[in-house]
Amino acid sequence: MQEVELSKIVIDDEKKEQVIVLKEKEGTRIVPIVIGMNEVVAIKLKLSGFSPPRPLTHDLFCSVLKELRVNLNKVIIDNLLNGTFHAKLYLQGQESGSHIVDARPSDSIALAVRFNTPIFIEEVVFEKLSLNIEDL
Repeated sequence: MQEVELSKIVIDDEKKEQVIVLKEKEGTRIVPIVIGMNEVVAIKLKLSGFSPPRPLTHDLFCSVLKELRVNLNKVIIDNLLNGTFHAKLYLQGQESGSHIVDARPSDSIALAVRFNTPIFIEEVVFEKLSLNIEDL
């Protein structure tokens, strides 16, 4: 399992796709993930420092977790099945203990940027779909 960081967000108007690119913190491999426009907007708004006048979905979820005294400890993108990425949220509640919740990588990353939480990718995902940044 390798820690990754959000390297860039690419919006391809021609293909009508949005891609987030995750790069190994201690390496040269990258993993591109196609995500929806709502998730791209949620990630970009948070990274830009913009605060909407009313909470958006990911902001609301963060507020609920904080109100319940639950922290997002890490996000792990753990599999790629039939072209679909899978991720898990690792939560730690002060009163409720630890929980692992299945989630889409796009939502997981939108939450991770709000909690300033590390993102990891399992080696099996790198083996199935990674590019070497030096080969681009």
